[in-house]
Amino acid sequence: MPATFTVLLWPVTGQESELHAYEDDVLRLVDEHRGRVLTRVRNVDDDAGHPLETQIIEFADEAAFGSYMQDSRRQAMARRRDRCVARTQMWRVESA
Repeated sequence: MPATFTVLLWPVTGQESELHAYEDDVLRLVDEHRGRVLTRVRNVDDDAGHPLETQIIEFADEAAFGSYMQDSRRQAMARRRDRCVARTQMWRVESA
């Protein structure tokens, strides 16, 4: 059964471009873990209350998602992520 997630990302103030660059890099790993990015959109308003980026990501199953989360290359980017991502909200979803 697929594991599908919605991810909302808020930037550290002044690090908007770095957040996008970080996400470009980390999302490249998704395919290697039997996943795919279904949607990736960016907020065009300058409203700090809304997330800067929203993603919907699907993995083949929970094991594939776990493999992605444990990927050593992803984990090696943790400090970079901490410098540019102020807040993340993520939850599992399914198609209606």
